[in-house]
Amino acid sequence: MDTVKIRALIEDLARLDYQGMYLDDFLLTWEKTDDEVQATFLVAEILRGLRQRNISPRIFDSGLGISLFRDQSTRTRFSFASACNLLGLAVQDFDEGKSQVAHGETVRETANMISFMADVIGIRDDMYIGKGNAYMREVARAVQAGYEEGVLEQRPTLVNLQCDIDHPTQSMADMLHLINHFGSVENLHGKKIAMSWAYSPSYGKPLSVPQGVIGLMTRFGMDVVLAHPPGYEVMPEVEEIARRNAARSGGSFSRTNDMGEAFEGAHVVYPKSWAPFAAMQKRTELFGRGDHDGIAALEKELLAENAEHQDWECTEALMARTHEGRALYMHCLPADISGVSCERGEVQAGVFERYRVELYREAGYKPYTIAAMILLSRKVHPADTLSALLKAAAPRLR
Repeated sequence: MDTVKIRALIEDLARLDYQGMYLDDFLLTWEKTDDEVQATFLVAEILRGLRQRNISPRIFDSGLGISLFRDQSTRTRFSFASACNLLGLAVQDFDEGKSQVAHGETVRETANMISFMADVIGIRDDMYIGKGNAYMREVARAVQAGYEEGVLEQRPTLVNLQCDIDHPTQSMADMLHLINHFGSVENLHGKKIAMSWAYSPSYGKPLSVPQGVIGLMTRFGMDVVLAHPPGYEVMPEVEEIARRNAARSGGSFSRTNDMGEAFEGAHVVYPKSWAPFAAMQKRTELFGRGDHDGIAALEKELLAENAEHQDWECTEALMARTHEGRALYMHCLPADISGVSCERGEVQAGVFERYRVELYREAGYKPYTIAAMILLSRKVHPADTLSALLKAAAPRLR
């Protein structure tokens, strides 16, 4: 990306209304306005351009980014660390098992104790329905109170690194990949994307990826189809958000229990396993009662139910039914690849391998997306900040 292009993106950014993002959290994409979402895309692209030109995008010369992962992670964990480092923040992973949380420390106390000199807190909490996003908001209230009481010199921004409802850093990175693949945001209008359930030999994968996709892609005039076997529904309130978005953007949102129908004529396919909403609700109830035997029995039941739908696999035959037989295959990774990572899974090995480089590019947008969320929340005038960085052209690598 040349400096002329970067400058043009900064000028586009300056025309948007995104001031509400300053000192605000990024928890759900549908809580952000169209201008705020577009600003996040633009800042991510600008930061990517600066790094490509070997221009330092550091806006901090000290400070801390704190990561709290209550579930396993590779891509998002390292993307958060990369994003913080790109902007000049050090990163500290908060391990609850090695903290006073294990001894009953309250959320309010923990949130304040880890927030001294912190600029951002990234949290992943996606295991239990009704818990993850609620926990993030509890942390947000605690640090806000700490700031107002004078305990904290600044109020750190919270970034949702995946919860039970949404995975905004993933869906925003996915959208940035689509924007670059198709050439512009405008070119997404009328494109069909199939967000489809796919078979996995594992249990309990979060709903937040498909919900994030249908909650975001419907804002851009895309024809979004949610496909899954009967019983694998997502949260009804997120479906309603998708319907409202589609009506407003001129796109569409529909559901089908036929994977082939979803793939028919699709420009983009996103086959991904998830657990049924009703089952995840039951799992949360069992967890709340400490019923480990009940959780084990539910897991066995759901694995058996999954096994009845092994034909929900992204195959060469299904890909041939997409638009010109060349739909863009997407996945948040890691995918369950038939004959590679498992005997039978979400996608045939040949399909995955053909799109492997594109999948890695898709994942590569996440650090810049997270960095954009941080920058927009910490700078009063981000366009001026980015313009100054471009003008100074301080080399990142000397």
